[in-house]
Amino acid sequence: LYEQGINKELTFTPLGHAVSLGVHESQSRLWENQVSRGPFFSQWIYQQCKDLLGLGDIGYDGFYRAINEVGGSVIRTESDEVTYNLHVLLRFELEKALFEDRLALQDVEEAWNSKTKELLGFVPPSVDMGVLQDVHWSGGHFGYFPTYTLGNIYSAELFAAADKQIDDLSDKLSKGEGGELLDWLRENVHQHGRLYTAPELLTRVCGHQPTSEPLVRYLQTKFSAIYDLG
Repeated sequence: LYEQGINKELTFTPLGHAVSLGVHESQSRLWENQVSRGPFFSQWIYQQCKDLLGLGDIGYDGFYRAINEVGGSVIRTESDEVTYNLHVLLRFELEKALFEDRLALQDVEEAWNSKTKELLGFVPPSVDMGVLQDVHWSGGHFGYFPTYTLGNIYSAELFAAADKQIDDLSDKLSKGEGGELLDWLRENVHQHGRLYTAPELLTRVCGHQPTSEPLVRYLQTKFSAIYDLG
């Protein structure tokens, strides 16, 4: 959606691309988390599943909690919104230690297991579910992992701004209508390509420099309600 939304007049120019990997990731994370796992669009998804599959005694509340269950997933790509960034932090800290010569290559597996235990509370049962689970390092893509957390930060910022600017967005999403949100993203994010840097783009859209506060607030609000944390 992001690539398709870039202004066609920018095609074949240096500006005709996504502004950054962080903003790129923000688009997938926004639709995956704020929208699809959110309390409104998931109502529509639940109804589709109920109509097509028959969910037996599973009501919407149980469905919503299930798709937002927080737990210590071994695999980063299968982890929940709350612990996902801990998976990223694990990889970032190991990368940083490697490039600063504080960690030897032969010690990476042990460091991975130790850091996983520290951050997530468990030790991976095997290397394919631990240090070898991602293709990034074997493909030479060092430094990529933090873009996922940047994407989470940006997505929370953007969705909060969209929610303020689009009338009755929650009602539209509960009916499975995402068109106005996509149009808003087209106008405010996609069409600009690389015309602005990522911080400039987020500042134009949200009115302030990017910050983690909207993400933290979003996670606290959402999961406090799900787990009745008060």
